[in-house]
Order: sequence, then C-alpha cells, then structure tokens
Amino acid sequence: MTSNVKLRKVGVLDYDTQIKEVRCQLLDQLKVLDLQLEQKSQQLQDLTDYLRRRSEIEGEYARSLDKLSERFTSKIKRKEPCSGQSVAQCWLVLLAQTRQESRDHSGLSEICRTTLTEPLTHCLDITQRLAKRSKDVCAQLQDGLLKVTTELQTAWRTYYQYHSDYVSAEGKLKEAEKQKQGASKKIEKRQCKVKEIQLKCTKARNDYLLNLAAANASMNKYYLQDISSLIDVSDVGYHLSLSRVLCAYLSNRSWGQQNLSVGLQQLQNAVSGLDQSQDRDNLLQTHTNTFCLPLRFHYQPHDGDQVFDVSAVQEIRGEIETRFQQLQSKLTGFTQETEEVKSNKTLRAARLALLEGISDDDLDPPPSSSQIQGSQSLASSSSRPSLARRRANLQETEILYCTKVKEYLCKSSLVSKLQAKHDLLKVAVEKENSRKSFRVRIKGQPSIQFTHKLFTGDMLSFIQASGQEIPVVVESCIRFINLNGLHHEGIFRVPGSQAEVNSLRDAFERGEDPLVDSRCDMDLVAGVLKLYFRTLENPLFPQDSTTHGGYVCMSKLKSVISSYPPPVIIVMRYLFAFLHHVSQYSDENMMQPYNLAVCFGPSLVRGLQDEDVVTLQPQINSLVKGIILQQESIFPSPTELPGPVYEKCMTLEQDDCSSSSRQSPAGGSVSPGGKFTIQIPMALHGRPCSPRYMRKE
Repeated sequence: MTSNVKLRKVGVLDYDTQIKEVRCQLLDQLKVLDLQLEQKSQQLQDLTDYLRRRSEIEGEYARSLDKLSERFTSKIKRKEPCSGQSVAQCWLVLLAQTRQESRDHSGLSEICRTTLTEPLTHCLDITQRLAKRSKDVCAQLQDGLLKVTTELQTAWRTYYQYHSDYVSAEGKLKEAEKQKQGASKKIEKRQCKVKEIQLKCTKARNDYLLNLAAANASMNKYYLQDISSLIDVSDVGYHLSLSRVLCAYLSNRSWGQQNLSVGLQQLQNAVSGLDQSQDRDNLLQTHTNTFCLPLRFHYQPHDGDQVFDVSAVQEIRGEIETRFQQLQSKLTGFTQETEEVKSNKTLRAARLALLEGISDDDLDPPPSSSQIQGSQSLASSSSRPSLARRRANLQETEILYCTKVKEYLCKSSLVSKLQAKHDLLKVAVEKENSRKSFRVRIKGQPSIQFTHKLFTGDMLSFIQASGQEIPVVVESCIRFINLNGLHHEGIFRVPGSQAEVNSLRDAFERGEDPLVDSRCDMDLVAGVLKLYFRTLENPLFPQDSTTHGGYVCMSKLKSVISSYPPPVIIVMRYLFAFLHHVSQYSDENMMQPYNLAVCFGPSLVRGLQDEDVVTLQPQINSLVKGIILQQESIFPSPTELPGPVYEKCMTLEQDDCSSSSRQSPAGGSVSPGGKFTIQIPMALHGRPCSPRYMRKE
C-alpha cells in the first residue's frame, strides 16, 4: 500500500505540474499578443506623429528636417526595436531617407497632414479591433484546452480509484484462496466481486486513455496550427495599410527633388520587404519558450496495471462499438463542416473581402501636381462612396471574417479531439472483431407488485413501502443510459413516441423492468425518466420552495436541501451525479449543463400555480444548472448520509454477490447498498446470476 500511495502522489504531481506549466504558458501567450499589439500600435502612432510633424516643419527645409530625423532616431534607440520585423525595418529606412530630404516641396505639407495620416489612424483602429477579437478567440481556445486537461485529470483519478478497488479485491481473493476449510463459498463471492470491479476498472481506463489521446491531440492542434492562424488574423490589413501609406508617400515625393532618388529607391525596397508571414514567424521564433509545444501527456498506469490500450472486452464491446460508430458519424459531419468553412467560398472569401475593404478604405488615388495646385482635387473625390459608408461595410466584413476564423478553429479543434478518440476505439474494435461473444438473457423474470403507485404517486411513500432507496424506474433508466446513451446526441432533448413511453411506464407500474430483456430506443428511456419525475404527486423539490427566492442563492442551497427528508436527498444526489456525468460528454451528446437544466427543470421544480413555472423558468434553469455543476459540494457524502451513490463505470450485472441481504416488503430483497433485487436460483457453477444478464460460459 505504501508503494501505491507514492506512485499516486508522483502521478498527480506530474500532471499537476505539467498542466500548471501549460496554464502559465497560455497566460504568457496572451501577454505576448498584447505586447505585439502595443508594438504595432506604437509603430502606427509614431508614423502618424512623424507625418504630422513633417507637415508642420516641411517649410523649414534641411535644418528642420534633420532635427525631426534625429528626434525619432533617438527615440528608437531608447526603446528596444522589434528585431526581425519588416515593418520596423521600413521605419528605420524611412528615417534614414528623411535625413536626405532637406529641400522638399511645399505642397507635401498638405499631403502629409491629411492624405497620409488619416489612413494610419483608421489602420490603428482596425488593428486594435482585430487584435481584440483574435485575443477573444485565443482565450476561448485556451479555455477548451484547460477543459480537456481537466477532463483528463478527472478520468485519471476515476481510473486510479477503480484500479485501487480492483487490487484490493484481488488481494482479498488471494487471502481467501489460501484458507483450507469452508472457503469455497467465500472464494466464489470474491471472484464475482473481483470480476465486476475489473470491468469497472477497464471502463475507467478506457475513458482515461481516450481523454489522454484527446488532450494530446488538442495540444498539437492548438500549438501547431491555431496560434499561427490567430496571429495571421490580428495582422490582417496591417502590413497592407502601411505599405499603401508608404507607397502613396513615395508617389507624391517622386515628382519632387531628383537628388533624393537614391533614398527613395531604398525606401521602396524596404516597403517591398513588408511580409506578414515572415513577421509572424519572427515573432514566434523570438518568443520560442512561450509558443513552443509543451511536453506530451504520457500514460501513467496504476501500480501493477500492464494494459496500455483501449480494451473492448466482451462485456463492454457493444458499448465500445456504439461509441465508435457515433464518433465516426460525428467526425464525418464535423470534418465536412470544417472543410466547408475552410473552402474558398467561406474563410478565404471573407479574408479577401476584408483585404479589399481595407485597400479601398485606406487611401484615395494620389493627386497629381496639377491637382494639388488647382481645385480639381476636391472634385476627384466626390464620386467615391462616403467614408462612413465604406467603414461601416468594413466593420461588417471584419466581424464576418473573425466569425469564420473562430468557427473554423473551434470545429477543427473538436475534429482533432474526436479523431484521437476515434482512432483508439477503431484499433480496439478491430482487435476484437475476430472474437465471438454472446450472452443469454434470463427470461421469465417474475414481476413484483406494490401497493403504492410508482408513477403519479408519492415517491417517499413508495420508497418506504418497497425498500428501494432508488426507485426501480430511476435506477433502471439511469443504468440503461449509462451503458448505452452517454454519447447519444440530444439525449433528454429529443422526445420519444408517447405511446411507447406509456408502454414502458405501464410495465414499470406492474413491477416489471422492461429495460432488461429489450433494446429500447434511447429517447424512450430518457422520456420515461423525465415522465417519472414530472408526474410525481409531490415534485422532487417541494412546491413551497418556489414561494421564496432563497433557493436561487447557491450559497444557501446546501442548507435548504439538508432540510429535505433523507430518502429524497439520496434520490437527488443519485440523479444529479448522473446528470453531471452526462454533461461531461457534451462534446459528443451536445448536452451541456444548461441544456440538461432546460430539459429537467420543469419536471423537478413546480410552482403553486401553473403560471409560476413560466414566470420562474429562467431562475429554475439557473438553479438546476448550478446543482449539476456543484453537486459534489451540495449533497452530503455517503459517510454523512449512507445510501446508494451513482457510479460512472457501471456494468451489465448488478451487485448481487453481497454476503447478506434483507427482505423487502414486496417479497424481494434489499442489499446493504440499498439495491432492490429479485431472489433467483443459482446459475452455472453454483454462482448467483444477475437478474439483468447472464453470460454463457
């Protein structure tokens, strides 16, 4: 046990340290993007300031221009330059050329004051907006990465917990096998227990491996593709605007002094060297530690576990194949949507439209010398659309482009994560395709009648009369969804056939469990579960809860729930733990906590009047969503309130191997864990079989 504890601490420390480093790195990335925006803004502001000052002192000839050049040269020396940036290089060449402009034309003063400075101001506005939107997308992608790492830690801890139980149960089995007398029955029971825990451990390990692959795939996608795309988004139009301003400057200076031709040619070469992609690569290279791909998450098996692949053993093969098929279908759809966004008709078209809008809005055609001297310069601009109209269209194009980039990056990230899970499941399914497995369901299950109604009755009275701490319809539906429907898209949202839902309800009402011997439609099972809570005589949350606003405050919710009867709290704890588990698969089933709250809120919370539910619907949705997210801290633990708890990794068989049970008022038995079971004969090899399924040996 000492070695196990040490390994567990080392594993947690490794993941915690690694994820902490990733978090720090993600924060540094946002800081670098902010610094890059500050540098670009400063460059634009400096160039704008330069042109305005140039307009003021243009008439002072060589001495004044030399002072201006020295002023900005010394300013650059005091501030660390942007190494390797083509824009910074252009700025330095411009200052060197300025020292040669001692006798410029007086007409350049007006051009520098209006024609050139206004586009730079507008470019600064565009750059800041694009940088903000790019940063928002980056923050959203980072939240997705942190969510993936959180899911990885959760799956890893769940796997460790079940594997620890497996090691403990296996040790007890070995101790029982060493006993010589009266141990055969005890060995059989412990063998059954070991087998069940082993299945739970296998499922937990599978989930851990899938989340591990998804985390690594998301990291690769974000660091190798998304970062570059986001930097490109923030730089759209920036280099083009600067290039057009400087080209306009050159056009207006070309007809000036012939002795500056050499300096103008040098500036032209610098302008031609403006390269957005090169500047992006230089930025990434300069901040290598901030943008480098972090270490890959490595598989950390629990002590003694030698399984390194997703396992599709017979007992969970159906679940694995179903999940594989669902992932394959989703992956095909998302991949197609991603390619459509990336196609020329969407993302590229939006980028081209934005570049065209910036080009059209930056500068008017440079006026000639005759236009400067005459009045034709005013008439030349009258035929163009209004500046306000052009900029309004440009902002719409910006929003469209950033929306398309966000859609593409988010969808492609989801594709990467689903592809990693899909590939692991595909290998597991292909390995098991050659193996034959089948199971024989037990038929003729006796029905059990109760004097209290299950549906439309009082849940507390039913629990007391039947001995079922979790009503059979709740336990059966949740087990069925756990085994078959956690990845079902739209679970609880898509309604099933009302006639078939009523048929299942009637079967439960007769004391039967129709989910044992049939493959029901998942939406029907989800509908029966919602129908049970919706038709209860007294809702799960007492009706007087809606007469005051205290339940809305999450800080008071725990004390309010603790005042409910213990059997009701046990059912609530079981249900909300299950709903929280469903929400953890929202990438596949599309059911986030809020969606689940919308589906279950009207069934769990009712008002004294019918219109109360409609009026309080937003508060009810917020309440149920908050409980789903914080269910572990709201409900008492099993040590504080003994009773059944929801298990993430359920098996096809119930826990019928306990050494003792108590008789329920209905003629069945209730195990110490609170599960209502049916007494059935001994099966193959004298081992008691589950009333759910029996595998053929």
